[in-house]
Formats: sequence, C-alpha cells, structure tokens
Amino acid sequence: MKSLLQFLSKYSILLMFIALEVLSLILVTTQNQYQRSAFFSSANSISGWTYSIYSNISSYIGLKKENQVLQEENTLLKNQLTMLENQNEALREGLAADYTYADHDYNFISARVINASVNKNHNYLTLNKGKRDGVRVNMGVVNSDGVVGIVCSVGERFSTVIPAINTDAAISCKVKNSNNMGFLKWDGRDYRYCQLKDMAKHIELNVGDTVLTSGVSSIFPSNIMVGTIKEINTAESDAYHQIVVTLSTNYNQLGYVNIVSNNTQIEQLAQEHEYMD
Repeated sequence: MKSLLQFLSKYSILLMFIALEVLSLILVTTQNQYQRSAFFSSANSISGWTYSIYSNISSYIGLKKENQVLQEENTLLKNQLTMLENQNEALREGLAADYTYADHDYNFISARVINASVNKNHNYLTLNKGKRDGVRVNMGVVNSDGVVGIVCSVGERFSTVIPAINTDAAISCKVKNSNNMGFLKWDGRDYRYCQLKDMAKHIELNVGDTVLTSGVSSIFPSNIMVGTIKEINTAESDAYHQIVVTLSTNYNQLGYVNIVSNNTQIEQLAQEHEYMD
C-alpha cells in the first residue's frame, strides 16, 4: 500500500494530465458530431488494420494445414482418375462390367517430404508415411511435376526414398511418341540434370523431346513425366546417344508427394522371380 501511495505521489501530475486528456476526448467526441464521426472512423481503421494483420498471421500459420488438405484431395482425385481410366480400359477390352475400385492397378498415397539432400552422390528423401500407411519397398514416388524416386526402406511411420538424383538409381524411360526405351542415370553433378542411357544412335531424337516413364517395370505407370532432352552429343565411334535430360522435378523445392502403389506388384515380382529361378 505504501508503494502504491509513493507511486501515486510521484506521478500525480502525469496521471492528472492523462485523466484530463481522456475526459477532454470524451467530451469532444460526445458533444460534437464531426469529432465523434472522425474518432470512430479512425478507431475503425485501426481496428481493421489490426484484424487484417491478425488474419494474415492466422492464414500463414494455417497454410501448412491447408496444403496438407489440398494434397490429400489431390491424391483422392488421382485415385479416382486412375479408377476411371482402368474402368474405361476394361470396357474397351470387354471385361466384366462390375469392375471396382479395388481392381485397378495403381492408387496413390499422399506424403510429405520431411528431410532431403541434393548435394551428395547418394541423395535421399525421408517421407512421413510408413508401413502403417501401406507403404512398401520398391514403390514409386511422384509429385505434380513428375517422377521423384523409389522407396528403398520402410519403417512403421516413415520411409526413405532414393531419388532420381542418386547415382544408384536407374529408372526405365522412353521418349514420347516412341517405343524406344532407355534408363535414367545421374552422374552425381547437377541435381537439375540426368543422363538418358541405352538409346541407340540410329534412333532419331531432338532437343526438347519429352522423356516419360516406360511403364515396363512394376514401379511406375507409363507416361509419367521425367523431363525434356537438353543436349544430344554423339560421337562417330559411339553406339549410343549421349543425352542430357532436364528433370521436370525441382528437388530443391519438394514438399508433398504421392507414393505409387501398384496393386499387382507383388504378384508380378513373384511371377518374374519364378521364371528367373
């Protein structure tokens, strides 16, 4: 109590000044129409500005959740589109009319990249989905731009991916509108480019041609975007083209991806292993 009295005594003049200013402001705004209007207009502007800042901050904080919702919706649409495409294919081939969602070959699992590297020979990605989400080894990974990589190990809640920019990765590819196939390899240099191997020299190629997945493996569907041909350098003594491909996926800006689940993969691999044995 003594401290409060000392404070009031010390700042009594200042407190009196503030009280009089507040009283004056109240009298002016209540007794004069123009001043009252101007005061409330200013108050509304300040209030609006404050709410605007709060709204922007709230929107920014909620952006991560919105992105996740959008990614999940996008994945659902991909699954529905795949189902419709396979239903149409089944009808064209005269298969059973009761073709269901469970019958189509591929569906997609949305995931978020939570760790990544781009400056090593053996780059990797870590995703926030694992066994409990249906992820298995040798599943393909794509995003809205195209091919990302292949799942190489899986835990209960997380999985690790070998991206195309890993010197151990090899992805079967083809040039658009061509049945000629090769495979994508990375030389460990620039994460923006890979090399397309095993394309024979007699095959006619052009800079700017589109490179797609071939669909001959059990990992990726056909016609997933890989990139475009940037350079073709072939010496007389070479039996194959030396091709540089600009990758469609920007590995420096990966956020959300889709894991490709091939529902017939296990059966296909078992059949291939049986034949090889």
